[in-house]
Amino acid sequence: MSRLEALRRCDEWLCLRMNAGLRYRALLHFFRGVSWLGNGIFWYALMLALLVQRGGEALFAVLHMIGVGAAGAITYAVLKRSTSRPRPYRVVPAVAVGAAPLDAFSFPSGHTLHAVAFSIVALTYYPALAPVLIGFTLLTSASRVVLGLHYPSDVLAGAALGAGIALSSLRFA
Repeated sequence: MSRLEALRRCDEWLCLRMNAGLRYRALLHFFRGVSWLGNGIFWYALMLALLVQRGGEALFAVLHMIGVGAAGAITYAVLKRSTSRPRPYRVVPAVAVGAAPLDAFSFPSGHTLHAVAFSIVALTYYPALAPVLIGFTLLTSASRVVLGLHYPSDVLAGAALGAGIALSSLRFA
């Protein structure tokens, strides 16, 4: 078996194991909620909360997050269209879909890309938010696999892209 085939099988195996959590109704609802919040709502609320609490002091941090979000959206859209990787629930019959997908393709995870990018930028300005932002980012990333919408490799790629975008942006900030 080739290394690529071994990686594909491992990706599928992890996806199936994580997706098995959907048989527990509470986990299904929990991860649906996390995924819904991770679709932007949590991040918009964070930006608004920073502006309300910190006023003008937070403006540069919020604008930085918006810029990173725009760069992430462009990167995500280009890669989704160019790779056209089908979502796991469409390829692996045993994978159950736990939430409605936002689009047809799996690679990379846009939720994860943005969660990592926003967290890195926000933590640069407000390191005290680390427990909340790191925890939410990890849960958002896991939710995408648990819900059958992404393979673990989609999430890892999204995390790497988000980190790259955020860290690159810090050089210009």
